Amino acid sequence: MIEPFRIDIPQAALDDLADRLSRTRWPNEVADAGWGYGFPLARLRRLAEYWRTGYDWRAHEARLNGLAHFMTEIDGQDIHFVHVRSPRPDAGALVLTHGWPGSFLEFLDVIEPLSRDFHLVIPSIPGFGFSGPTHERGWDATRVARAWAELMRRLGYGRYGAQGGDFGAGISLALGALAPERVVGVHVNYLPTRPDPDSRVELSGADEARLDTVRRLLADRPPYQALQALTPQTIGYALTDSPVGQLVWIAERFAQWTDPATPVTDDRMLTDVSLYWLTATAASSARLHHDTPRGSQSPCRVPLGVAVFAHDITLPVRPLAERLYDVRHWSEFERGGHFAAMEVPDAFAADVRDFFLRLDHG
Repeated sequence: MIEPFRIDIPQAALDDLADRLSRTRWPNEVADAGWGYGFPLARLRRLAEYWRTGYDWRAHEARLNGLAHFMTEIDGQDIHFVHVRSPRPDAGALVLTHGWPGSFLEFLDVIEPLSRDFHLVIPSIPGFGFSGPTHERGWDATRVARAWAELMRRLGYGRYGAQGGDFGAGISLALGALAPERVVGVHVNYLPTRPDPDSRVELSGADEARLDTVRRLLADRPPYQALQALTPQTIGYALTDSPVGQLVWIAERFAQWTDPATPVTDDRMLTDVSLYWLTATAASSARLHHDTPRGSQSPCRVPLGVAVFAHDITLPVRPLAERLYDVRHWSEFERGGHFAAMEVPDAFAADVRDFFLRLDHG
């Protein structure tokens, strides 16, 4: 059963958030610390104070409720999604999947341009946001993809495309692998390609530079990733109890993973942070790192489109990608980073549109 859903956060939850922010116990910071020890104290205090006194959740909630939200249950788990119908009678369908620490909010600025040509289904990954916490082991990328296949079946879409970045890319590729007869193609804006000494593929100097970044990340795993992959419950206690803890955990990712020329606004970021806080999904969203093995890949053979944004965490190497996937489309952008749909929505939407419309026309 699919039921309409409306966002309506109890005022008591907002009052509790403001109270907790007012009672934050701040650590000290060494002089001239900069980013040398982590997120700078002065910047975080400004963000927290704005969240408490200037940011208006109700205004953003009202805007979000202008979209058509729904809820259904699949595989014992609540699934929240936004469903936007295109005015085009012959429109195809796309399922758009966010990553961590993002949410369905990543796609707000691309709904209007993409819905001109496509019906859009934008779910919240189980364990994230309004889909709510998961309650059992095993919600990895493949299981999420299986839920997406059932969701699209329930909505009556026999054929559709899939798009995603971050975990959304892995889920979209897994969906293509699970249902190649239904998925017309997959478009990703994040595609890790690991060094492969046995590939016998000639690589350019630029390709090798991209692989050097990957080698450094493999050798020195980012702390956030290690904690969420190894002990998601442990870090979940701190993030679920402290709004400033939840804020900095996400704000640091936005600071480090976006193009300085295309930053995400504080209001948009705080709406995303608020979503994690108000749904108490810090621990359950972190479990996706634990349950999805690092470097796992699905043997997806449907047509693939890749958009590469220059300031992303890592940049894919096309010759290596082509050994694994049926790459039909490859775009390189000088602007934009990991949250491309939020940073450069026009470029993002145009690339997604071009890829899927070209597939439709053979």
